[in-house]
Amino acid sequence: MTTTADTPDAPFSGIQPAADADPHLRELPLSAQWVLRGNFLQVSRDRVQLPNGRESTREYIHHPGAAVIVPILEDGRLLLERQYRYPMGRVMLEFPAGKLDPDEPPLVCAQRELLEETGYRATEWAHAGVMHNAIAYSTERIEIFFARGLVAGERKLDEGEFLDVVAHDQDTLERMAVQGELTDAKSLTCLLWLSRWRSGAWPLDWHPAA
Repeated sequence: MTTTADTPDAPFSGIQPAADADPHLRELPLSAQWVLRGNFLQVSRDRVQLPNGRESTREYIHHPGAAVIVPILEDGRLLLERQYRYPMGRVMLEFPAGKLDPDEPPLVCAQRELLEETGYRATEWAHAGVMHNAIAYSTERIEIFFARGLVAGERKLDEGEFLDVVAHDQDTLERMAVQGELTDAKSLTCLLWLSRWRSGAWPLDWHPAA
């Protein structure tokens, strides 16, 4: 399905830049059309005006946003998942994560995903920050959360979801990153944040679970 910017269904969704945001770099959206409207992702093609007045096109993916969790066990190890990722054609190691449901607060998403995918609840949570993992072609933002005081329970995987839950210490994960065994962008970012927090460089503000 293709629509133009003149229709109510057009894909302009918050891409308008702030008026004072670096005008010598700013690209102004002129029109937009849908290229793909899937069950999960949508792709649009925008016509834009460049800073020099010329026109070009931008194709990008609309993503609802996501949350990723760094779950810390009592012994200091981290919970991760091994899951087959079809676009990569192989099993990937990654921290638990999932997309936001419509109007879902990121912390609620993080708590839901941790329980569904690992079976664990956490008694304390900390919001670390946000990452944009594909800024050239996606609107996706991933909210990074840390969780500790883990209490084991029963997983509630979605229909058609298959994954293994594993635990590794920080040194092992850093070695896997160096050896190219851990390549997932959000998980590498989480590993960096973990390292900086444990070294005292990047503080976390912990709160009891609601």
